Amino acid sequence: MIRALTGFSTRHPWKVIALWSMIGIFLALVAAALMPRATQAQSGDFLPESYDSAAALRIAEEKFGVTSDASTVTILVKRPDGKPLTGADQERIASVAKELGSRRVTMPDAQDTPTKADDQIPFFAEDYSQTPEVGVGMTAPDRTFELLSVRLEGNAVDTGMHNLFRAFREQAVDAFAEVDLRTGFTGGLADQVDTRDAEEPTQRVVGMVMLGLIVLINVLVFRSVAAAFIPLLAVVVVGGAATGVIVGGALLTGIKLDTSTPSMIGVVLIGIGVDYFLFLLFRFRELLRERPDASAREVAAEVGARVGTAVTSAALTIVAAFATLGIATFGQFRVLGPAVAVSVLVMLLASLTLMPALLAATGRGMFWPSRALKRAPRPGLAGKTGELLARRPLISLLAGTVLLGALAVGMTGIRIDFGQGGTHHETQAAATAAEMARALPAGVSDPATVYVTASDGQRLSAGDLGALPGELARVEGVGKVGEPVLNKQRDAARVDLYLTPDSQTQAARDLVSGPVRDTVAAHTPKGLEAHVGGTAAIFADISTAVDEDLKTVFPVAAALIALILLVLLRSVLASAVLMLSVGLCFAATLGSATLVFQHALDRPGVDFVLPLVLFLFVIAIGTDYNILISDRIREEMEGPRPARAAVARAVRHTAPAIATAGVVLAASFGSLAVGSNASTQQIGFATGLGILLSAFVLSIVLVPAAAALLGRRIWWPVRPGGRTGHGKHTKSAPPVRTTADHRPESRTTTG
Repeated sequence: MIRALTGFSTRHPWKVIALWSMIGIFLALVAAALMPRATQAQSGDFLPESYDSAAALRIAEEKFGVTSDASTVTILVKRPDGKPLTGADQERIASVAKELGSRRVTMPDAQDTPTKADDQIPFFAEDYSQTPEVGVGMTAPDRTFELLSVRLEGNAVDTGMHNLFRAFREQAVDAFAEVDLRTGFTGGLADQVDTRDAEEPTQRVVGMVMLGLIVLINVLVFRSVAAAFIPLLAVVVVGGAATGVIVGGALLTGIKLDTSTPSMIGVVLIGIGVDYFLFLLFRFRELLRERPDASAREVAAEVGARVGTAVTSAALTIVAAFATLGIATFGQFRVLGPAVAVSVLVMLLASLTLMPALLAATGRGMFWPSRALKRAPRPGLAGKTGELLARRPLISLLAGTVLLGALAVGMTGIRIDFGQGGTHHETQAAATAAEMARALPAGVSDPATVYVTASDGQRLSAGDLGALPGELARVEGVGKVGEPVLNKQRDAARVDLYLTPDSQTQAARDLVSGPVRDTVAAHTPKGLEAHVGGTAAIFADISTAVDEDLKTVFPVAAALIALILLVLLRSVLASAVLMLSVGLCFAATLGSATLVFQHALDRPGVDFVLPLVLFLFVIAIGTDYNILISDRIREEMEGPRPARAAVARAVRHTAPAIATAGVVLAASFGSLAVGSNASTQQIGFATGLGILLSAFVLSIVLVPAAAALLGRRIWWPVRPGGRTGHGKHTKSAPPVRTTADHRPESRTTTG
């Protein structure tokens, strides 16, 4: 199958290139237009219905019309001189609030000629215009400001909603300025827009630096313009196709993606796509040197078939690892896993078709203007590393193990942080929130909420809640309890709790999951049913769901990857070596993240998604590189040379590809660490470090050292060449350096 795909692609390269280009560009445009419709920003919607906060969300939607796409913005209104508000000031605030709540807000480019949704292409266009719900909230105890609550319908991460909020903010600022009052905005869209505006210049620079770094690495490695730019362009096209497939699949199936999924997929695809292209390029250059008279298309076909086998094995390992997330109970994980798996399959298809076609189409011109094809390569650092590993395998193995073990000790005392990863930008929204917190409970802009319903559908009144509101007010940590609010049908009530700790802190989560829920359970009147919702409650439940998922996903993923390695390598011992090495690398990476963020930077702990993301990426991608080096070691051991000489030669020819690919992929993930979001910082730093450890310690040192130490016994029970564990084999011996080890060889590498 692999040989058929690569053979067809190298025989008809321009057709394959044209087809991929058209599909990739079209799907990328579709994904960009439809992405907001395929994502949801409310983390609570990913919780199973059995959780208390999920039940609260359901009641909020069914009884109070609060949808997951509803975004609440808090407006702080005050006098320009900072003095307490007068009665006349409050009357003007109420009047302006009523006016804003009756005025339709349209998109900035449609202020003069509002456009109706019916006048647009229904599938791609969307009319964000709406009339916001504006209500007067509480007044500061010192009467220096009053709060308004604004509700806008739409996905908070949608750029169209961002533009709508900017238009509303401009209207509100002007309206209050006319009555000599000043405003500040925070919460919901205000936080999203201010953070996006603050981060956008940095993200643009980081993206350009990352792409420039990838190009620079390729230029330095291949001394070629084409080899520097063609892989990147190809990966961008394939990435667009993969994103389009994911978005289209989500819309067709009705599955909602988490807002972080598209960016995660983009980083993964750039990283592994360039990796796979580099594996092909290094082998293509090697065979062109060995066969100066051979047709470039024939060489491209052979490279595609041979490297395609290793790439397929590596990609399927990643697919299997992420597919295990499908068994998770937390929907964010359950959606992320299959999405990454499908996108990797798209990249795999491109690796077997588009990439060989590009090699066949460009031929030796891929490496212009370098003259590397006309001269024998020097052993270089990779050659010296291979010789050292072959001479001192035990010392090398121990050194790598001690390094990873020392880093793994950092896991001691690890804490898991279930916060939402706050940002560090000093935005206007953050300043407004800080001003509110100085006068009111920290949770005033994001209260916890108790929803009460009658089990028999009876009509409720505030008195039917009995002592519940009063008992909640006595709970330590609850700063204030709002007046009960009944829905229009009067069959449900809502009680807002303004907590003294910030809703995104561990203290708030402990408060709602402990004393608040205990009080609700003890004092809810008979015949009524109550559930606790809000940000703190949602993340308290997420912490429980994630903890259960980690206990399930980790062993299942590890067992599945081990099974795949057994099938691919046909060796119990080699599979065990690879699994132990990547497991140690995972522990070392998580330990390093704990040392940096929890201990050095004094963060509350490591982000709750980090262990799972690290486990999957480090295990899967570490196995990815290990498969590549193991495949080459097996190939070299099929010949007559001693086992250690075979390991030395495999390292010499494969280490440059693994090192280059590791740096490129680490740079891709490392770019996430530059943002202001604490969660993204941890994922970017730790994943980048884990990939570097996988490439430079596992695949270039530990696995080759173990192979040199064990010799051909590492492939037990099936030795290279098809011999079983009971057959004779060539005894391991120190590497013998010959002239042939430093010149292009005449032997043919077969698939």
